Amino acid sequence: MYAYINGKLVYKCPTYVIIDAGGVGYHINISLNTYSGIADQENCKLFTWLHVKEDGHTLYGFADEGERRLFLHLISVSGIGPNTGRMMLSSINPAEIQAAILKGDVPVIQRIKGIGPKSAQRLILELQDKLRKDGPDTLISIPVNHTAKDEALSALVMLGFVKNVAEKALDKAAGSTTENLTVEQLIKIALKSL
Repeated sequence: MYAYINGKLVYKCPTYVIIDAGGVGYHINISLNTYSGIADQENCKLFTWLHVKEDGHTLYGFADEGERRLFLHLISVSGIGPNTGRMMLSSINPAEIQAAILKGDVPVIQRIKGIGPKSAQRLILELQDKLRKDGPDTLISIPVNHTAKDEALSALVMLGFVKNVAEKALDKAAGSTTENLTVEQLIKIALKSL
């Protein structure tokens, strides 16, 4: 519902911040990684995720888009809720979590409070293929789309196609004509061959 909140940083502690945006104070739960990422900024922009339950709405904030995407992957695993996901991001930095999942390094994930051997194995089993499919840097860095082909590739990957297969289809689509195609045209042509 909320992509990000940008405003004046009114209060900051290791577990949450309060940001005044347009005269409204937002209480946003954060990880230690985000806490160190925002340092002592007067104005702050946090990428957010809203958790809705029967008894309340809770905002979670992240210093960058990559951390939020990793958080969403983590909480998609059965048995890992938002508080456990935040604990994971507070215990180990996102790059280390991603590397541990890709390598299948159970002991590194088990070091996190609240994660036992079964949870660590389930996490690796459920996320390893998703992270490999997205590519090694997809969760950590925000994809920068410079060309129509790059944007089309990002769109196809988000639709669920494997990155290297989508790249081949886009190369074929781009090579089929001499004119510059728009993002939409590239995607339509590539989808025909996928």
